[in-house]
Amino acid sequence: MTLATITTMLTDALGPMGPTIALAALGGLLVLAALPSLLKKREDPLDRLKANAARANERDGKDGRAAEKNRQKLRDQGSDKLEKYASFLEPKSAEEMSESRKWLQSAGYRGANAVRTFHAVQFAMGLGLLSIGALYVVIIDTTSAQNLDTIGTVMATLIPGAIGYYAPKYWVNKRVKARVDEIQNGFPDALDMLLVCVEAGQSLDQGIIRVSRELHSSYPALSEEFAMVSHEIKAGLEKADVLRRFGERSGVADVASFVTVMIQSQQFGTSIAEALRLYAADMRDKRIMRAEEAANKIPTKMTLGTMMFTVPPLLIILVGPSIHDMLENFKNMGM
Repeated sequence: MTLATITTMLTDALGPMGPTIALAALGGLLVLAALPSLLKKREDPLDRLKANAARANERDGKDGRAAEKNRQKLRDQGSDKLEKYASFLEPKSAEEMSESRKWLQSAGYRGANAVRTFHAVQFAMGLGLLSIGALYVVIIDTTSAQNLDTIGTVMATLIPGAIGYYAPKYWVNKRVKARVDEIQNGFPDALDMLLVCVEAGQSLDQGIIRVSRELHSSYPALSEEFAMVSHEIKAGLEKADVLRRFGERSGVADVASFVTVMIQSQQFGTSIAEALRLYAADMRDKRIMRAEEAANKIPTKMTLGTMMFTVPPLLIILVGPSIHDMLENFKNMGM
C-alpha cells in the first residue's frame, strides 16, 4: 500500500483534513505511550544511602549537625522540580554527563542542575514548536481553500520542532564562542596586571584575587574564571589541579600553555615573575598578530562586495551610451 493510497483513504474517510488528523492522533498516541516509561524515576542508590545515614544519625544522636545537613541536602534535592525527571533529562553514562557539564561550564552555566535544565529546555522548546507547527497546519487546512499535501504537512509540523530542539544547543555554542573570544582577548591584560601584582610583593593567589576584581567591568568572563580559581585554592584544592581545570574550562590554547608554564615554574622553583614577564610579552605579540591577520582578511572579504556594487554601475556608465547609440543607428538603418 503506497503513501498516495493511504492519503486517499484517509481523505475519503475523514474529509480533507484526514491526513492531518491521522498524523496528530498518531503523534499523540506515541507521546502518551512513551511518557510513562520516560518519566518513571528510578530510586538512586546514593540517595537511599544518604537517607539511611541521616536516619541513623538522628537515632543515635551522636552527630545532630551532620544529620541536619543531610536532611537539608535531601530537602534541596526534593525541592528541585526537575529531580523526578532526572533519569530522562540527564545522560546515562558518567562520561557523557561530564562532557555536557564541561560544555555548559564553558558557556558560563555552572549550576549543579545545568545539564538537567538544558535538556528540559531543549525538550520543552522542541515539543512546544512541534505543537505550534501542528496547530498551524490545522488552521491552514481549515481556513485555506487549498489544503497542504502530505509532504507539506509533515514539513510544516516537523521543521518548527527541529528548530526548537536545536535552538538551545546553538545558543550555548554561541555563548561558548563569545566567552572564548573574550578570554583570548583579555588574557594578555590579565597577565600584565598579574605580573604587576607579583612584582609588587603579592603572592600568586593574592594577585589572582586582585586581577579578578580589576577585570570585572572590562572582561567579566575572564574575571569569573579567575574568581573561581581563587575560591578553589581557598577551599584547599591543589593549585596544579585548579590551574589545569582553569585551562580546560577556558577552551583557549594560550591559557592551557600558561597553566603548563605556571605548574612547571612551581615544580622546579623558578621565578614566577620572570615566567609571567616572558609569557605576557609573548601573549601581546600573539594578540598583535591576530589583529594583523584580521586586518589582512578585510580586502579579500571586500572584493566580492566591491565587484557586485561597483563594476555593474561602472559598466552601465561606460558602455551604456555606446550601446544606446548603436541601437539608434540600427533603428535608423532599418527605416
